[in-house]
Amino acid sequence: MKFAAIAGTLCAALMSLPAGAQTPSSPPLLAEMFQDHAVLQRDRAVPIWGQAAPNEAVTVKLGAQTLTATADAKGQWQVSYSATPAGGPYTLEVVTASGAKQTARDVMFGDVFLCSGQSNMEWNVQGTIGSQGAIATAKDDAIRMMTVAKTQSLTPSDTFLSPVHWQVASPETVPNWSAVCYYYARELKRTINVPVGLINASWGGSNIRPFMSETALRNNGGYNDQLDLMKVYARDTAAGTTRWGQQFESWWAANGGEGKPWAANAKTIATWDAVPDISKNWEQWGVAEFATYNGGLWYAATVKLTAAQAKGAATLNLGTIDEIDQTWVNGKPAGYTSGAGTLRAYKLPAGALKAGDNTIVINTVDTWGAGGVYGDGPRNLTLADGGSVALTHWRFLRVPKTVPQPPRAPWDATGGLMTLYNAMIAPIGPYGLKGALWYQGESNTGEADSYAGLLGGMMKDWRGQFGPDLPFLIVQLANYGARPTQPVESGWARLQDQQRLAVARDGNAALAVTVDIGDPNDIHPLDKNTVGKRLARGARSVIYKENITPSGPQPQSAIRAGDTVTVNFTDIDGGLISYSTDKPISFELCDSNRGPCTYAAAQLSGNSVTLEAPNAATAQYVRYCWADSPTCTLYDRAGLPAGPFEIAIK
Repeated sequence: MKFAAIAGTLCAALMSLPAGAQTPSSPPLLAEMFQDHAVLQRDRAVPIWGQAAPNEAVTVKLGAQTLTATADAKGQWQVSYSATPAGGPYTLEVVTASGAKQTARDVMFGDVFLCSGQSNMEWNVQGTIGSQGAIATAKDDAIRMMTVAKTQSLTPSDTFLSPVHWQVASPETVPNWSAVCYYYARELKRTINVPVGLINASWGGSNIRPFMSETALRNNGGYNDQLDLMKVYARDTAAGTTRWGQQFESWWAANGGEGKPWAANAKTIATWDAVPDISKNWEQWGVAEFATYNGGLWYAATVKLTAAQAKGAATLNLGTIDEIDQTWVNGKPAGYTSGAGTLRAYKLPAGALKAGDNTIVINTVDTWGAGGVYGDGPRNLTLADGGSVALTHWRFLRVPKTVPQPPRAPWDATGGLMTLYNAMIAPIGPYGLKGALWYQGESNTGEADSYAGLLGGMMKDWRGQFGPDLPFLIVQLANYGARPTQPVESGWARLQDQQRLAVARDGNAALAVTVDIGDPNDIHPLDKNTVGKRLARGARSVIYKENITPSGPQPQSAIRAGDTVTVNFTDIDGGLISYSTDKPISFELCDSNRGPCTYAAAQLSGNSVTLEAPNAATAQYVRYCWADSPTCTLYDRAGLPAGPFEIAIK
């Protein structure tokens, strides 16, 4: 378990020690979840756990309840408090038989929610529409948040890798809180009127797979080889790096890559184009084709070493790279890193360098924003004797446009497997939760077909940790990207539909539809308040069993009758309506679930929409709002939109 180091003399430390901390001589007794200002789940048994000396007796006091436990041979202990109604504040105190003591003050009982996902969940309050008013009125002792730092681990951790703290809502704390998470709590609290605890564990740009455990991914199928490689990498970084580099090389050959750029010699590299300025990302080179380029590029440099310089181990320093690199030295894999604007430094074993010309080749991939190698470095080889040799005269080679983006290494923080679960979810332990909020999917749109299975697997996975009845509130992706002028294929829409399907199959989840509050030009729409309100409505329906619809009109069936197709809807509040037109638009009839499709004329009738189109007698599927940024007009009278969907015609 971790605790903060206290500077100064023992006396000064004792005087300045915060309420939930220890003396420097005593290790922390409580797990990191249990600190000043924590919120514990009301109305159910609450597990409280921590660490003491092996086999030591522990006494735990919480309010009027006192429990005892004995630590096991590893020093781990746990107690379970009986259900407690909402309220507080309480003091949580742990004392061991040897006299060690820890106290957490201002502890409340209420409803606790885990908020997770990628950047739209991470997005903070101060970056949203209406933030000034939200921040100015944020003083609320009954809303508290713990933000988990962005960290990763190859193996599950029972402690956080960076310090965590509970904060009370105030104009000073709320600006940097997750906006969706905070706005949800603020809205929900108007209905439930109990303390709300929020745990934000999010990482921008992340795929869903890093948030799933090894067990969940193996159960899903298709990831065993990558998971096995992760075990190799965890035991022996060099061996794992070599094997991954070889997989990249095989992938390159199988996906239309030309030659073996990683194995190019000094003479070949000299024929590549000169990098205009290695201190600048490629968007700033002044080369038109790279001004807005997102994709891959090869970089290379050569360096001549003497036999003495090449002898022994070394460190390859590549400076800053945005955002993914796979690096080779003399044709051998040397390192892989994924991270926007992070420094690269790779350890090279003895024998990696040689007398004469040495080649350093980097495949870089940029998925958004600035790209490539840039900054002031350092870019050099630090040699075994402590000296260094600069890497200069960089060259570059274009990646053919037909080559797709390469796969991510399984230990990639945002695009790999289980590393974020291990470091950011696992340490939460069996902490009592009322529900989980999930806003993610942007990074899976290139592989949308598999998302419903992954999301369903993740929900089952987390329920294994937090309890089998854990409800989920899922944000369906907002509109973003090109506006359609004719029926189109859209990975974005397919991902949205997969989210809908996962929720429909689950039985203990709600979907917050946001197709009407996005921004075609910004993947981070700034209206997070409406997202929070729609999530709160879902919670009121699914979690608190209020007699309201959870998320707006949902397709129930599509039935053909002659030359028309009728789509029936459920979960309607007050009836269907169409804004700005008496005939809803953006319906399509499709020959298959991959098209071709034809726009259909639509007519509202009660809880149904009847469609007509030239292919109505033969079409197999109905699509609605199937595009990156469609115009969607179908709502119910509660102002909730019908979201994108694809449904087979019966």
